[in-house]
Amino acid sequence: MAGLCSARLQGEAAAFTTALRTLVNNPQFSDVTFVVGREQQKVFAHRCVLACRCQAFRGMFSQGPVGSEDPPGSIPPQGPFILGNVQPEVFLAVIEFLYTNSVTLNSHIALEVLTSSVEYGLQDLCKLCVKFIKDTLSVEQVCEALQAAVTYGQADLQQHCLAFIEGCTAAVVRTQGFHELSDAVLVQVLRSDRLAVDELDLVQAVREWAHVSSTPPGARSITVHLPLILQAVLERPVPEVAALPVRELRLPLLAPSELATLESHNQRDLLIPVESIAAAWRAHALRKGSGVPSHLCRPRRGTRPRDHHRHLDPHAK
Repeated sequence: MAGLCSARLQGEAAAFTTALRTLVNNPQFSDVTFVVGREQQKVFAHRCVLACRCQAFRGMFSQGPVGSEDPPGSIPPQGPFILGNVQPEVFLAVIEFLYTNSVTLNSHIALEVLTSSVEYGLQDLCKLCVKFIKDTLSVEQVCEALQAAVTYGQADLQQHCLAFIEGCTAAVVRTQGFHELSDAVLVQVLRSDRLAVDELDLVQAVREWAHVSSTPPGARSITVHLPLILQAVLERPVPEVAALPVRELRLPLLAPSELATLESHNQRDLLIPVESIAAAWRAHALRKGSGVPSHLCRPRRGTRPRDHHRHLDPHAK
């Protein structure tokens, strides 16, 4: 008698995906409902699909809706589960991925889908988001992408964003995204030797960043209508906000006339510590970068040449 033969044969994956796609947000046969976003949009799903694809949903279904008095395992079939902090379009992208292993992205939701992929522990979705963001990166969005990359530990995306910023720095520093960077991420940008912008322009960009960052996000739209005394309460001191980034400004690269103007402007907001300005003047007086960290005397790729730069170069003869 011949031995028993067995094999696993693969059908057409596309047909299977197409069939599952018809179940995305389809109330037919749905056994769980989500109420999503400020719009309170209903999204219909199938518990078995979400649970087998995502540990986070498995845990959610095991615990039941917040406030439910039912013991685990006796969750009402329709939920609903309230998800008020995510956009419906973003949540539907996550659902689409769980059903079809593919996702439809656009530049308006990609970063938020990346955030959700990290929150739900969906590594494959995270990789798809990173690839899309890298492929569609723009001047307006690169700083937001960099901030997300640092926040979620996406080293590859972080390096890609930094390289992008280095290529068009002068345009990037004028964007809203640049003004909304955290101080720690801005420090990473300012440490680059390859920024395509002059140091004087970079100082001004950091000054504008500091003034924007000194006002809490929720108060920026209303402070212009408040009395000055109340604005002062809402705002943080500019020197405090900018304490870390200003250490990366390469003041010795500025010409004496530029440094004098900077010192005059600095009296208004005290952005730059007096010690840093004094060190830059000392570098001019001694005709070398004595007492100043060597990297602060190193021109960037976009630094406009000044006559005194040759005295700052430790390798110059």
